[in-house]
Amino acid sequence: APGHGLVVALDVDGTILDMDGHVSERVLASVARLRAHEVPVVISTGRGIAAAMPVVRHLGLSAGWMVCANGAMTLRLDPDAPGGYEVVDSRTFDPRAAIETLHAAVPDGILAVEDPGVGFKVSRLFPDGELIEDQRVVTFDELVSQSVTRVVLRAPGMPVERFSQIVADSGLHSVEYAIGWTAWLDVAPEGVTKASALEALIARLGTDSAHVLAVGDGSNDVEMIEWAGAGVVMGSAPPWVRDRGDILTEPVWRDGCAAVLDALIERVRHP
Repeated sequence: APGHGLVVALDVDGTILDMDGHVSERVLASVARLRAHEVPVVISTGRGIAAAMPVVRHLGLSAGWMVCANGAMTLRLDPDAPGGYEVVDSRTFDPRAAIETLHAAVPDGILAVEDPGVGFKVSRLFPDGELIEDQRVVTFDELVSQSVTRVVLRAPGMPVERFSQIVADSGLHSVEYAIGWTAWLDVAPEGVTKASALEALIARLGTDSAHVLAVGDGSNDVEMIEWAGAGVVMGSAPPWVRDRGDILTEPVWRDGCAAVLDALIERVRHP
């Protein structure tokens, strides 16, 4: 029923996309049914714009809203706008301190800053297949030369436990960070998370967090999962993330996200 005030926020990788980067037919059908019942679906991802737009197109979401770069950017999807979107909110920070700190802690790591809508400026190329966006190798001076939405540190070959410890010990201040399954660190502006972006967005939509169902699987999803009225964690999530949700669903390879969305649709159809 329209006017239900419900909003669904979905992480991408490991939630609606499996490890091979595929979206199952069941997830596609569940998202289509939500849209048919006029429930807004907000993709809320760590991906930048260039990597996120193909996902929303594949899901058939040509209008609505999307949160990118772990909350640093909020987009209004609009099929008539250039590229299919308009940036409505963007949070940036001076990357110099973070880059200098991370370079000192992991001297052989790859450093990158996001150039929204374009790609990444990188200290050297990422391993093949890891970045969907274009990457351009630049000098250290150019990396730190302007405000950015995100800094990325990648340490190919380093075990994630060791990487996490080095980052924790680096004394990185005034920034939010989330470490993925690999030795990959995303650094966002201070106080910026998927939850902070969604909080601002749902105020714009005239509802509140109690009416949000959020699904995720990573450390960058924890704030969103705890903030949402119904926080759902994928069964494929690491143990420390699994403990933070209200609901635990099946792993991504068993369509855990679709199972939750289908249950929500039943409640919308039969309040």
